[in-house]
Amino acid sequence: MALEDKKGSDLDAHEHDIFAMVETQDSPTSPPAFIIDGGLHGCLQVLGAFLILFNVWGINFAFGTFESFYALTYIPSFTASSISWIGTIQSWLLIACGIFSGPLFDRGHYAVMLLSGSVLAVFGFMMLSLSHKYYEIFLSQGVCMGLGFGLLYTPSIALVSRSFTRRRALALGVATSGAPAGGIVYNVMFNQLILKTSFAWTVRIMGLVMLVLFTVAAVLLFSQRKAMENIDESRPRKLIDLRAFKDLPFWSFTLANLLIYLGYITPYYYIPTYAQTTLHTSQSLASYVLVISQASSIIGRVGTTCLAYYYGSMVSWILCALLSGILCLSWISANTLARFILYSAFYGGISGALVPLPPSVFSHVCPDSKSLGTWFGMAQSISSIASLTGPPIAGALASIGSRSSKNLNFLGIQLFGGITMILGAFELMLLWYLLRKTRDKKGIF
Repeated sequence: MALEDKKGSDLDAHEHDIFAMVETQDSPTSPPAFIIDGGLHGCLQVLGAFLILFNVWGINFAFGTFESFYALTYIPSFTASSISWIGTIQSWLLIACGIFSGPLFDRGHYAVMLLSGSVLAVFGFMMLSLSHKYYEIFLSQGVCMGLGFGLLYTPSIALVSRSFTRRRALALGVATSGAPAGGIVYNVMFNQLILKTSFAWTVRIMGLVMLVLFTVAAVLLFSQRKAMENIDESRPRKLIDLRAFKDLPFWSFTLANLLIYLGYITPYYYIPTYAQTTLHTSQSLASYVLVISQASSIIGRVGTTCLAYYYGSMVSWILCALLSGILCLSWISANTLARFILYSAFYGGISGALVPLPPSVFSHVCPDSKSLGTWFGMAQSISSIASLTGPPIAGALASIGSRSSKNLNFLGIQLFGGITMILGAFELMLLWYLLRKTRDKKGIF
């Protein structure tokens, strides 16, 4: 759902992390320096961003399959908590690097970041194929790939956002749909290849696919060289605005987002492991349960967008956070394969909206539309701690009383994920109250 600020810029609900690096505000008298807004050039640009997000978030969404393989087969001597740090450091770097890649994008260096980020990501994947020890996997898959993804994610979204006006919502919706699509494809690839060849060649083949997609994306986006190197120096962007630290709604939003993200990502890391160790499914079937969850999240995002259109983003966000927490607690009773598949599908469908809804609410949190990007970037940087620490904390709780990753105490994971998301929902209710009192916001916005 698109929201308009006082100068007419629409900030779409699908634009996750866009505010952190783009603050384009169109003026009737001074149009943006470079607008595509449709046509062949616009389609090529959206397709290029789609392929980049296919790789960047697709590998992140597939980490649950890697986690299960590492814990049960490849490096079983390490705890689930230790292994989850590999994925969380990758996710954290992906988001946190936006603080630096955003300003570099504004200065017209996207082409350099596209090449260097792609090389880093593919190099990390190829080094992973040679890794046998924990620290080698951590450095290649966690740090190297995370840094490469961090140079690509934020600028790619910013490029599409800056180049469209009326069709921005549609363009971003198509581009960001590459994320769950990539998660499905890379999960299926790993699941099929690992049965027919070694881990090393499985990773190499996936890396080659990533290289091909990055190459195609580069060809498509280099055809938009003018848009890539366009520099807007009319409004220099600050990294930090000290006024936000004194604002109560800002902290309420940040705390709510942090609590929700502590629980939100955790089930995706442990769904395959639970299916294999507790329900005794095959590795292939366990991976497909995760695919079902990710596929349903695509449907869920569309449905909750419609809900937000009619009932407001604040109501939708509260309901999705509360229901996601309840569903995570209901995982406790999913002691058969049929129940677990049903839980995974519903959780993916409901929780998928927890990513696109926060930006649409934050436009009501920030009192100054000119500082919207800076404030949101600060809030996201603080909240990203949850992506870094959530799964390892859950894994540590699951390891209490267990002897190895093959007999984890999943009750700790289920309670941790459910309780944190429910607490986040209550914090959102407090945020709603604060906005009505301090920002004079009426209705359900």
